[in-house]
Amino acid sequence: MTNLDQIMQDVISVRRDLHIHPELSGEEYETSKKIQQKLDEYGITYKAGYAETGVLGIIKGSKPGKTVALRADIDALPIDEKADVPFHSQTPGKMHACGHDAHTAMLLGTGRYLQKRVDEIEGTILLIFQPAEENSPTGGSQQMMNDGVFDEYTPDVVVAQHVWPGLPVGQIGVTPGPMMGNSDRFKITIKGSGGHASMPHETVDAIVTANQVINALQTIVSRNANPFDPAVITVGKVEGGYRYNVVADEVTLEGTVRTQSNEMKDKVKRRFHEVVEGVTDSMNASVDIEYLDGYPATVNTPKWAERVRETAVNLYGEESVPHVTPSLGGEDFGRFLLQYPGVYFWLGTSVGEGQKPLHDPYFKLNESGMKYGVEMMTEVALDTLNDLKE
Repeated sequence: MTNLDQIMQDVISVRRDLHIHPELSGEEYETSKKIQQKLDEYGITYKAGYAETGVLGIIKGSKPGKTVALRADIDALPIDEKADVPFHSQTPGKMHACGHDAHTAMLLGTGRYLQKRVDEIEGTILLIFQPAEENSPTGGSQQMMNDGVFDEYTPDVVVAQHVWPGLPVGQIGVTPGPMMGNSDRFKITIKGSGGHASMPHETVDAIVTANQVINALQTIVSRNANPFDPAVITVGKVEGGYRYNVVADEVTLEGTVRTQSNEMKDKVKRRFHEVVEGVTDSMNASVDIEYLDGYPATVNTPKWAERVRETAVNLYGEESVPHVTPSLGGEDFGRFLLQYPGVYFWLGTSVGEGQKPLHDPYFKLNESGMKYGVEMMTEVALDTLNDLKE
């Protein structure tokens, strides 16, 4: 049997290579080739071409049984890396700032570990390498399913993990029910009437109108949303204006809406349109709203969330699974969970003091946590197949 420590040397090497050579959503051609080369090296059967760059590894156990799918996302972000690491991104404006390089490397390591333990596998384990997770609201999971990734092998349970900077190495975050939130996007184009800054009475100021819209949007959360049913509205980009002495005739606002429940999602979406249209109308401006329904909430099946918890406790002790509260971060894995039972958990990878969050240009992860990731995915897969026999 290949020693896990030996496997981890390769896992870290793969992760660093992917980190040096990041590829954005829909561009993961070299990443896909590297995944296929590693699967060939490990003797794992696979099929490729799902959502163009997606790959499906197939490990058949020595005995028949059910099917468990393990998923990793493979794309990077359009961020210029500022982290001081020896394997710094060599592609300006692109960075693995969300840890997908680690997810890919860990799933490859998990596949290698499972392939060496095929006699313990009663059933089939699928390795899903999914592209375009960062390309909300389109994503890559639905396209992989549309392309027939599960036509031959239908999973009874799907499992994914995500590196988590808020948890120390050795800890696993999981909870039944919602784990991540609904993730919607919007673009608002406010159209007024421009003119000279000294004669505002002859204009409809798009910047002033945009300011009123931004402020009013915050009242949806503070005055329309139940405080016990989370919702967030963030305007992340404001663009408009020409120069200091010109009243702007057009401003665009871009942002995101995050909710946990579908009921709150629908309520916020309705109020969003009412508020934006009402405010712009009151300011004598016009508005175009582009509201994009994004990833659904990632909702863990309670039975399989408990399986992850029990596996972690058996491996690392009760203290390894602290109480965690869900995040409103978006996750394309939620679309898999709309179709199949499963679980999504967080892997502790904090570097300690100075840790930067996901999607930050200074983001780093603690590579010592990756061994826990390989071990957890391996044992969860085996334990889940055993549970499915009952």
